[in-house]
This record gives sequence, C-alpha cells and structure tokens, in this order.
Amino acid sequence: MNYIAHVRPLENGDWAEPQSLAAHLKETAELAAKFAKDFNSSEWAYALGMCHDCGKGTLEWQNYIRNNSGYDEDASSETSLGKLEHSGPGAKLAEEMIGKGMGRFLSYCIAGHHAGLPDWSGSPGALEFRLQKAKTENVAEEFRTLLPSLCPKGFSWQFNPNGLDISLWIRMLFSCLVDADRLNTEEYMDPEKSKKRKGYLPIVELQRCFNSYMKNKTKRSSETADDPVYTARQQVLADCRTAAEMVPGFFSLNVPTGGGKTLSSMAFALRHAEKYDKKRIIYVIPYTSIIEQNANVFRDVFGDDEIVEHHASLDDEDSTLRSRLATENWDAPIIITTAVQFFESLFAAKTSRCRKLHNITDSVIILDEAQLVPIEFLSPILEAMRLLTEHYRVSFVICTATQPVFEEQKNFPQFPGLPKGSVREIIQDVPGLYKYLNRVEVMLPKENSDPVEWHDLAAELSDIDQVLCIVSDRKSCRELHALMPKGTYHLSALMCAQHRSDVIAEIKDKLHKRESVRVISTQLVEAGVDIDFPVVYRAMAGLDSIAQAAGRCNREGKLNAEGKLGKVVVFNAPRRAPAGTLRKAAETAERLCKQGLENPIDQSVFAPYFTELYWKANSLDGKGIINVLKPTPSLGIQFRSAAELFKIIDDKNQRTILVPYQEGEKLIALLKNNTQFERKLLRKLQRYTINIYSNQFVELQRRGSLEEIIPGVFALTTTVEYDKEIGLLIDEMPNNPEAFMVI
Repeated sequence: MNYIAHVRPLENGDWAEPQSLAAHLKETAELAAKFAKDFNSSEWAYALGMCHDCGKGTLEWQNYIRNNSGYDEDASSETSLGKLEHSGPGAKLAEEMIGKGMGRFLSYCIAGHHAGLPDWSGSPGALEFRLQKAKTENVAEEFRTLLPSLCPKGFSWQFNPNGLDISLWIRMLFSCLVDADRLNTEEYMDPEKSKKRKGYLPIVELQRCFNSYMKNKTKRSSETADDPVYTARQQVLADCRTAAEMVPGFFSLNVPTGGGKTLSSMAFALRHAEKYDKKRIIYVIPYTSIIEQNANVFRDVFGDDEIVEHHASLDDEDSTLRSRLATENWDAPIIITTAVQFFESLFAAKTSRCRKLHNITDSVIILDEAQLVPIEFLSPILEAMRLLTEHYRVSFVICTATQPVFEEQKNFPQFPGLPKGSVREIIQDVPGLYKYLNRVEVMLPKENSDPVEWHDLAAELSDIDQVLCIVSDRKSCRELHALMPKGTYHLSALMCAQHRSDVIAEIKDKLHKRESVRVISTQLVEAGVDIDFPVVYRAMAGLDSIAQAAGRCNREGKLNAEGKLGKVVVFNAPRRAPAGTLRKAAETAERLCKQGLENPIDQSVFAPYFTELYWKANSLDGKGIINVLKPTPSLGIQFRSAAELFKIIDDKNQRTILVPYQEGEKLIALLKNNTQFERKLLRKLQRYTINIYSNQFVELQRRGSLEEIIPGVFALTTTVEYDKEIGLLIDEMPNNPEAFMVI
C-alpha cells in the first residue's frame, strides 16, 4: 500500500501528489536531528522524527485520511467525523519496539506532538492511560521493523534525577519534533507560506549595523562629550564590548538607571554571539511599556524588518508575515519577548509554547530588569537557567540597576542559587560607576515618624512644578490624585496600555518643554520608563523599588550641570504596601534603614537586601514545580500539571475586559458587528484591555456595565465608567503588580 501522511487540494480542483508517510517521517527526522545537534541529542531527535507518525501506518488511518480529506471518497472509513488518534499508538509502538526505558523518553513526545506534553498519570489524557488504551497490532510491518535500529546509544550527559534536568531535556526534544513536523508539513501543504520564512540578516551583518549606528550616535553627541552621563554611557559600552570576549556563561550588567543598559547590553550580545557562533539574541523584558520602548530603539538600529517582537499586545499591522511566522518558533536572530512568555515556555506543555524552545539553545539571553523575576518561582527559574547554560550553550546577561542575588549564599544554604562565582560582572568598576553617576540625594523618613496624611502630601506636592509621586497600590494612587490640582496626571494599571502610553508621551513632552507637570503613579513607571523629573517622591518600599524610582529623577544628569542633585523623598504612606512580597520588601528596607543605612540606592546594599528578602519568602518554589517535574523510577513526569502551576500571572482570580478608550470604542463596535476579522480585531484590542479581579467583574455585570460581545469576550458598555484621566472606575481590591505584564 502507498502509505500517505498528507494530501493537498490544488486550486484547479485536482490534487497534488500526496506526501508519502515514509518521506514525511524521514524529512521530519532529519530536520529534528539538525535542531537537536546544538545539545548533542541528534540521535534522539532523529528517532523521534522517524517514530512520531508511525501510528498513521494502518489501513484504518489511511482510509480515514483519504475519505475525510475528499482525496478518495470511495475509501472505506468507519470514522467520518472528528479525528482518528494516531499519536497514542505511535507512542506505544516506540516503547514496544525500543523498550520501556529508552522508549519512554520518546513516547511522551510522540503522544503529545499534537495535543501537548501529557502528564504521566491522573487523567484519561495521561500517557499511562493512553499507552494502555492504544493498539499497535495493525501498524504495517515496514514501520514496526524500522524502530529497533533507531534506538539511540545513550545520553550526552549524566542526568540529575532530582531536578528539572530530565524534564527540560524531554521538552527540548519535544520542541525539535514539533517544529520539524510543522515545518515539513507546511512545506508540503502551503509551500508559498513556507518560502516566506527566514531572510533575516546574520549576526555578523547585524553587528555591522549596530557599530555603524553607534558611530553615528557618538558623532551626533560630540557636543555632550563633557557630560558625565554621556561619558559614563561610553564607558559602559566599552566595558560591554571588552567583556563579550569572555567564555560563555552567566554575566551581570550592573549599571545605574540611565546608564545606557539597553544599547550596551545589545553591544555585548552581538559581539559575544559573533565570537562564539551563537545563533540569536533573545531580549527578555518584564513590562509592556519597556518592550515597546526598547523595540523602537532597536528598530532605529537594525530596521523594522530585523526585529521580531513576541508578546500579546502586538498588533498584526505592526509586524510582517515573516516576523509573525518567526514568533511561532523564534527562528530569527533578534527576538524581543516578555518574561512571562519566556519563563512560562520553559515549563510549558502546549505545542504552541514549546515549539520555539529548541531555538533558545545556542543563544545570548538578556534578562532586563532581572530584579523582577518572581520570587515564588525563583528556584525552578534559576535551575532552568543553570541547565540552559550547562547543556544548551546559552549565555545569560542579568541586566539591572538593582542586581538581585542569584548565586549560592554561604549564610543561606537552602537558597537554590547558581554556582558560586559563576556570574561574572561586565562592568570593570561598579562602585566607581555608581559614584560617578550619582545624580540624586535620597531623603529617608525619620525613625519612628508617623505616616504622612494624603492631604498633607498633596499640599506639599502641589507646591512643586515638576514632580513624580509613586505609591504602592492603585487605591492610594487614586485617593492622592483626587486631592491634587486639576491637570495632575494619573498612572495605574486600571488604565489600558494605550491610555498609559498616551499619558506618558504627554508627560515627556511637558518635561521636555520645562512646563509644570505633576504625576501620581503606581510602581509601573519604576522599571525602564524613560522619564526625567527633578523631584521624585516614593512611598516606603523595597530598596530595589526606591532605587528604580530614583532612576526617574535627574535621569539625564541635567541638574548636575547646574551644580545640583535631583531630590528623592521617601515617605511613610497612610496605607502599608500590599500584603505579600511588596510588604515584605518594604519591611526589609525599613529594617536596613533603621540599622543606619546611609545611601539606600548604593549598589552595595542590594546583595544583603535581596538575601534577606528571599530568606523571608514563604517559598522560592511556591507551587512545588520541581517536585511535580521530578521523574518517578518509571519515568513518570507530570508535564501538564507543572505547566498549569507555572503561571507568573495567575489569572484564576482575574478577568480581562475591553474598555472604550478612544479607538477602543470603535474597535469594540467593529468586533461586535463583524466577526469576520475577529482575530485581527482582538489583536488590536489588546491595547484596550484591563485586568480586574473576579469579584469586580461580577459587580460590573450586576450593574449592567459589561456586555459579552463575542463568546468569552466582555466589554465595558459605556464610557461613563472609564474616566479619561484615571481609567476604570471601580472599587479597589488588593494590588496586583503583575497586572500590566504581558504574555
């Protein structure tokens, strides 16, 4: 029998020559093996490719594809509706022909190459159940006999059975298989689409583009050669280029806010990638505001066509078909993505999330604002980072002005850090750089001082022409803003992304024109938002938050030229920081300040601060991810359960709604009346969404303020409840600092 894998109709009504099953298996195997070469697992990936669709090698499945596709309507098929399972029998066949030891590594991937990596046990979709249910006796002999010869000889390294080593390796193999299978199928089913992939400049050409851009930028800035901020940025850039020659591994880029980390970290990554033949640079950013800002910087450097953004807020019109295809598997030299997308993918089970993982290998990964790595997931994240460096040829750049402690600590033996001494600093003189770039004076509240009442603080702020005040929760932000003079700006996560972007643009314009501008904000402005105030107030918070707030003060050092420093005032707010990590961070900072801390933003304070904060945490693996992924003696691993647990943004108690802010109102109406372009409209509407708590959602529904415009998608019905200054009008719940992060 001529066993086929896929059939494709032509535009003229005829059929293309079917893709044979043998050809699909071989071509997928070769491509998967090529992908796995970077982590010395080509034999395993080749075996996966040859095995993955063997379940199609039955008379029943062949009749099914011929009949259901319309290719041969005379073919006898008892399955006329839905799909006929082939991955389960393929997984079972791998174990039967290769053995339950070696074969089980493969069976997870084969069983999940359409539905996603399964759990070993616990549900009808679990691998244990599917292996019991699957039947293999009808698989043709030609597919049964090829399997024993494919059995890999062994492993490239000795696995640690007590951590994430085995599960990450299986997930990487799974990624190789899924991407190879999809690419080979696409090449046959949609050859025109397949041709539109690739076409990006190689790293060496991107390096030339970057050097040319920086050379021109230096010329344009020659008149500022005596500016200390300019001088410091040039030194940071030089240090990054020098350090890029060091052997791959972990690096820290410890630079004060405003020190030019964005371009300098890219300089390091490009030179490091070129020297050590790395394939791509992945820039991982926590917040929407930063990802848009940095992507625009890199577009200026490399051009629109060379940057691939991967996050939920990206509009299709802001990207090309080629870049959208690259988001499927990250097959491009520069990827800009979010911390949520990156870290959740490392623990994912879905094919769409896992497909790109093999392209993380042999890359340079820049973790921007690394202090924001969520503490309750710190243990599995650090272990995954260590494994990526040890076995998958990854170099990490831990990039922030407030460096967290990621290495093992002698006085904190239970901390699951990176090996002691493995993180090398890029900047040659960190203390000197911080001292040279000192642009602010920080005023701490006096010991045992009472909280400042909002009306007193509002009066104080109202006397200052240009001032930013940052508080720790949205309710405080709204209360204080209500007491300020008309025209004071408000920023919080109860404003949609487009609203926040518009307000930040207005603030920057007024600052540039030296006009009066006052802003009350939550902590969303602290990480990476390039605004520059002469005076910043900050409610008592963690030392990292205070330092990040100070980074919005005299950022460009303009006051230094006048012989002045920026003024940062830390105050005790009427309302304590929200319970959880934010409150523990504030309490830790208070304790260190009471011990006589002179400068709360000096780089030397962050190691003891973060060590104490991690020690106070309830758990550094709050969801027990490592135990869930620890294999049993029979190689039982709960992949799907771990993926469900590893949610940086826990949306179980949250709902997303659309708001009628400016163009959002028009887009909501279009979506309601025309579902033909539903996906395109939903992408546009990402910038007009707000996350609210479930009880707030119920309250809005109760009073008739929400409408389900398409199944599962709810929109605010009136502009009355979305204020043009402060956003959504709703009673507050506990603050959620991740509410403005994106996937």
